[in-house]
Parts: sequence; structure tokens; C-alpha cells
Amino acid sequence: MSTSVSASQPRRPWGYSRFWRLVSVIVLRPSLRLLIRNRWLGQSNIPKSGGVILAPNHMSYADWGTDALFIYEAGRYPVFLIKSGAFDIKGIGPFLHKAGQLPVYRGRADAALVLKDAEQALNKGACVIIYPESTATRDPDLWPMVAKTGVARLALTSGVPVIPVARWGTQHVLPYGSKKPHLFPRKTVTTIAGPPVDLSAWAGKQNSARALREATTAIMSDVAGLLGQLRGEEPPAAPFDPAAAAVAKAPGSAPGQAPDKAPGVETEKRAL
Repeated sequence: MSTSVSASQPRRPWGYSRFWRLVSVIVLRPSLRLLIRNRWLGQSNIPKSGGVILAPNHMSYADWGTDALFIYEAGRYPVFLIKSGAFDIKGIGPFLHKAGQLPVYRGRADAALVLKDAEQALNKGACVIIYPESTATRDPDLWPMVAKTGVARLALTSGVPVIPVARWGTQHVLPYGSKKPHLFPRKTVTTIAGPPVDLSAWAGKQNSARALREATTAIMSDVAGLLGQLRGEEPPAAPFDPAAAAVAKAPGSAPGQAPDKAPGVETEKRAL
């Protein structure tokens, strides 16, 4: 029997415990500042109050820590969309719920309902962090890859601003695929926030697949541009597409053959 939560069933109202958020700051903030040298730019672009979405690039499993500290020191408490497995860990899961974090149940019929939960949090003034790529980039040069449309859908549905964020350096702390952090010598991670992405051309078009893809492209273009500033390089003209790359490597595929489905045009279930 499926235990999936259907869209017709009531959702738990979003909220958080001030006490447990304070505990997280007391425990995590000193450790994150001690282990990593941080350089921050553009924090004035993050609104001090009101619902807002932050859209960072994703390179490493260490990203959440430096991003959380960057956002907290800018005056906001971050609300992440986190893989549901973390909420099943004894001692961790209850804390994540109490801190107001949001579980993502990938592969289930109700997976996209986290966007409804995130919208509820935004309506209550939360600072929601979404990694548009959904997972660490597969681009060999660590530029952002083709993103999913969940961030655009949430932005157009809620009407809150989207702040692009780029970070460089976490790949030296914990390379993707590695379980062993490289903390010494102490690494420097640089993070920058840009001005809100202009999504006015797609306002009210959250049900249009084309509008969602175009809005997502606009968001990721700003993220890639910020990353280019940090790296002192020009971003690629088009983002890396893992699906197209897999097809190109498949035996018997013709050069330049495209995947059957346009990259990034997902059902709502696969928007995250």
C-alpha cells in the first residue's frame, strides 16, 4: 500500500521553532566560520525581510554550509529544500522539521507538493533556498548545468524576488563524489549575491512550459554570470546538458543527435 500523500489530503502548516533555530546557530555558526575562510560579496542584494528565493549554483555537498552562513550573516535564516532521506535520520529529522526545513520526496506522485509548502513558507516571509540544478553540476568545468524549472514555477506562482547566488571554492573542500572533506590547509570559499532576476516578461505564466523554461534560463544566466565574475572567466554560451551528453556517448548514436525530450521541460513531478 502506498503511503504517498495525495494532493487532496491536508498538508502540515509550515512553521518553525525559534528555540531550535537558535540552537542551530549556536552549534553550526562557529564551526562553519572556523573550518572555512569565507569571502562574501553582494549581501546587500538580499532583502532583510519578506519572502524571497535564493538560487545558488551547486558543485559540492559542502555548498549548504557555506550558503547557510552567507545567508545568515546577511540577516536571514535559510530554509532549504532537502532530500527526504535526511528527515528519516534519528535526531536529525525532527530538528530539520523544527527549524522549518522542507523535505523533497523525489520519485513519488506527491514530489512537487514541496513547491506548495515552499510557497506557504514564502507567504509567511521565509527566505527559501533552491538549487535549480537539483544536484551537483556534472559539467566537467563546474559551470552550472541545465536546470529544472521548479525555481521558476515557485517564483512566478508566489511573485517573490529571485536572488541569483554563485559560489566558488567548495569543490576544494569536498569534491563531488567524495566523502572525505579536505579541511586543511584551510580553504577559501567566495560567495556573491546579485540583484533580483528580472522575470517580468513571464509574470502570471507559471502554467506555460515554455515560460518556465525561459524564466529558468534567465535565472541561470544570472547565476552563471556571477560565477564568471568570481572565476574571472566567461561562462559557456549554453549550459552543459547531461541528457544530451549521455545520448552523444551512447553506442550507435549519430553525431549531434538530441534526446527524445527537450532538456528541462519536465512534468511538475520532475521540476525539482
